[in-house]
Amino acid sequence: MVRRTVGRSPGRRFGWFWAAYAASTFGTWLAFDAFALIAILALDAGPTEVSALAAAGLAVGAVVAVPLGPWVEFRRKRPVMIAMDLIRCAALMSVPTAYLLDRLSLAQLLVVAVVVGAADIAFTAASGACLKALVRPEDLLVANGRLEATTWTATALGPPLGTAAIGLVGPVASVAANAVSFLLSAAGIRAIGGREPRPARTTTSSRPRAGDLLEGWRHILADPALRPLFFNTVLVNGLIMAASPLLAVLMLGDLAFTPWQYGLAFGVPCVGGLIGSRLARPLLARFGHHRVMLTAGTLRACWPLGLAFVHPGPTGLLLVVTVELGLITCMGVFNPVFATYRLQQLPPDLVARTLAAWSITSKATIAAMTGAWGLLAGFTGPRTAIAIAGLLLLTTSLLLPRNDRTPQLNDAAQTPQKRRTLA
Repeated sequence: MVRRTVGRSPGRRFGWFWAAYAASTFGTWLAFDAFALIAILALDAGPTEVSALAAAGLAVGAVVAVPLGPWVEFRRKRPVMIAMDLIRCAALMSVPTAYLLDRLSLAQLLVVAVVVGAADIAFTAASGACLKALVRPEDLLVANGRLEATTWTATALGPPLGTAAIGLVGPVASVAANAVSFLLSAAGIRAIGGREPRPARTTTSSRPRAGDLLEGWRHILADPALRPLFFNTVLVNGLIMAASPLLAVLMLGDLAFTPWQYGLAFGVPCVGGLIGSRLARPLLARFGHHRVMLTAGTLRACWPLGLAFVHPGPTGLLLVVTVELGLITCMGVFNPVFATYRLQQLPPDLVARTLAAWSITSKATIAAMTGAWGLLAGFTGPRTAIAIAGLLLLTTSLLLPRNDRTPQLNDAAQTPQKRRTLA
């Protein structure tokens, strides 16, 4: 008999964490591709410049964030999260300010992208550790499922509203709204309340050692369960995101779609994320984490190739919606199962460093691939570059673990009989 967790709340304090997450996530998706749209619509940038902007911001942000993992590890997580929210708010507000003063440039967008990127990594590392401390282990999948559903709700609503605001108010409207969302997030984290103990250091030194900077990567690469998932998720995210600015240039430039159509094409399919996040728990209970991650992880790589065939008009828009719906539904299943599994495998004193290492690698890979695909598009055109990314994505399923190397996963969705059998 499966242990029932349906309907049990992860708790009031998680409720405030969830509210803060919802505010910042909605703001982020309201500003979906905002810098690319600003560069295209306000600064007349081409595909190479747009890709370079996205790549350089991520790459430098990732490098700046390297020492942040151990720095976050040995500090109280909620003050770190609040500080990162306030930093992101201040950086983003400089964009509409400069635009109103007619001083906005690609260089400023790059600096803001670097600051926000580094703060994102520090926030992600702290929030993962915070979530693990706030929520009972048996409720982690419920909590991650709610966060995943919130992500896709925000993704569904944010881009259409953000691009509509750009059309009505101007190209920086969504950036200003995103800045405000980080203020709301900081308030929500502050409202969690309760005393957060200072993490104990494993050494007497008050400063992170050089070895601490690499500890997250060492743990990932030494873990036979996390290592293949690490390479798979990093490459999948890199290839998907590398094609994103090229698709924006193709749709908004060559194919003459309007900003609201572009936002609609990526907003409507997010209902698939809600469906996937709802399916994750029953699928996990029936098939186990390994089969769910292998199947959903393989299927999510099969869709993006279809974006290379986008064409003008309603049928072209429908094609993008269909491809994104399939991709996002598979991601909605994969992501909460993966996020829960990863947290369960991490010892408490390595959560922040490991998540920071994961995030830094992901962002650096996205940066490298985005830059490379921008150069590729300069030679081949955006459509061919998108097709190449789609073909390479088909091979990433080979990196998923074929065998379950962690049979004793502590998951409330497993039956007692299954746990006894696996043990």
